[in-house]
Order: sequence, then structure tokens, then C-alpha cells
Amino acid sequence: MNSSYQSLPHALLAPQTSILQQQTIENAPVTRNDSAELVYTDFTHVRPFTISPTATINQINARMMACGVRLLFVTETDTVLQGLVTYTDLFGEKPVRYIQEHGGSREEILAQDIMTPLAQLEALSKVDVLKARVGDIVKTIETAGRQHMLVCYTHENGNQTVIGLFSSTHIEKLTGIKLELSTRAHTFADLERALT
Repeated sequence: MNSSYQSLPHALLAPQTSILQQQTIENAPVTRNDSAELVYTDFTHVRPFTISPTATINQINARMMACGVRLLFVTETDTVLQGLVTYTDLFGEKPVRYIQEHGGSREEILAQDIMTPLAQLEALSKVDVLKARVGDIVKTIETAGRQHMLVCYTHENGNQTVIGLFSSTHIEKLTGIKLELSTRAHTFADLERALT
């Protein structure tokens, strides 16, 4: 044991001890002309939350509630992305459709059954984000019709890493702008469902 360390003095807390509360600073609202980075969630500062592809729908919901998020990255390991699952995936039409097609109960549905798989995920380039304004991101999200827009960095060898995201909810909160998400079909299956 290293004897160069010393125990610091410590004492019982006094009556009426309080807890420091975070100071909320009233900033001017973010505008469409401001840098897109003001509404960006950067994974070098904010930890992205993940879940296993074999997590049940109840486990997904519990994790979202515990983490205070509405999106989880579905990963086989901590870093290899399989897809993502959102609050809308849990409580929208996906679980009902899955049961109609495969049978079973809601409790048996897994993340891999309702997630948006990697092959269907779209992302912005970090290079483009650095030059973008909030209005550009709003337009992109509205056109894509997505609640979230991922941001990725492409390495010299061509591999990609998701390094952050834009959330329509977060943008609305910071700007006061109500995003009008497009209802365009994202796949032929979505188009077919919309037509029937």
C-alpha cells in the first residue's frame, strides 16, 4: 500500500444543508440562421444509449424511461450498429403489424423485430453539418419525415461512425419552431401500406 496518500478530513453535514440546483440561464431562442451545431447532440459530450437486438419490448421501454430518451441504438456489441428503435416503434403500428404477420404476443416482440435496420438508416455528413444552419436541418428533417437525423463521420478507409444526431423534439424545444414532418413513404412496403 502506498503511504504517500492521505485521508482527507470529513465531517457530518450540518442541519438545513441544501443541494446545489443547476442554474437555468435564459438564453435567446435559437433561430433558423444560427449554426446547426447549436441544436446538435454530440456523442463526444452526450453518451448514446444502446440495447441488445434480443431485448424485449418491455425491456426497451424500461431502458428508454430509465435513460430519459426516446431513441436507442440497437447494437450487438457496444459499438457495432444493427439499427435503432424509437418510442414510436414501441407504441405505433409496428408491434401490431408484427403480431399480425408472425403471431405471438406483444411481450414476445424483440428490438430486432421492430427496429429500423442499419440498411435503412440515413445520415448526414459531419462535414456538411459544420457548414449548415438550423434552418437547413429543419428543412432536411421535414423533407425526410424523420424524428431523428443521424450524423456520421467517414474515415479514410471508408468506414463510418455515427457521432451524433439531430432530434426534432430537441430542435422544437430550443427554437420554438414546430417541425412539419413529411408523410412520404420511405420504402415500397410503406408505400403499399399507405395505398391500401
